[in-house]
Amino acid sequence: MLETLSAFILATAILAISPGPDNIFVLTQSIANGKKYGLATVFGLMTGCLVHTTFVAFGVSAILSQHPLFFMAIKIFGASYLLYVAYQVYKSDAKIIFSTEQVLPNKTIKLFKKGFLMNVLNPKVTIFFLAFFPQFLFSQQLSHLVQFYILGLLFVLVSFFVFGMIALLGGEISAAISKRKNIGWYLKWGQIVVFVVISIFIIL
Repeated sequence: MLETLSAFILATAILAISPGPDNIFVLTQSIANGKKYGLATVFGLMTGCLVHTTFVAFGVSAILSQHPLFFMAIKIFGASYLLYVAYQVYKSDAKIIFSTEQVLPNKTIKLFKKGFLMNVLNPKVTIFFLAFFPQFLFSQQLSHLVQFYILGLLFVLVSFFVFGMIALLGGEISAAISKRKNIGWYLKWGQIVVFVVISIFIIL
């Protein structure tokens, strides 16, 4: 149980650190408008994650309780999808590019709403949760619904910590990125390794 949850936390942390539209958006808002604006965006994004967790938890849990063999189908789908995501990351550019030139000042409530809608209206997040979470179910005693919510809350807590640090240390992070041109390469391959390892674990 602890090993599974530890692996989930580690994988989530690596994925949260790796450059993507969400954490780049948090970074630009923090640099351009201030730390509290970056944090407002983070709160919105993480609230959206809870919505996706609910979709997956209730949908998948209901199906698993009635069709146990469906779990194997989800595992195959999960492995295939994560390998596909790894391939997409492999094809992407390792450069980290962000600009604050066109970032206009926003009220914190507006940025919260924007972060929330960015997350909730992105169907790829639900698909990712569907592929990612079932591989880390960790208990024979707890219901699938409870386990999904525990994983969802862990995902939100770890991501909130990472994204929160990005918001608070926006200036320092941007300076480090500009000085270390190859940091994007390491983060890119960190994502690829996580996705491939999880996929192999599922298949084996």
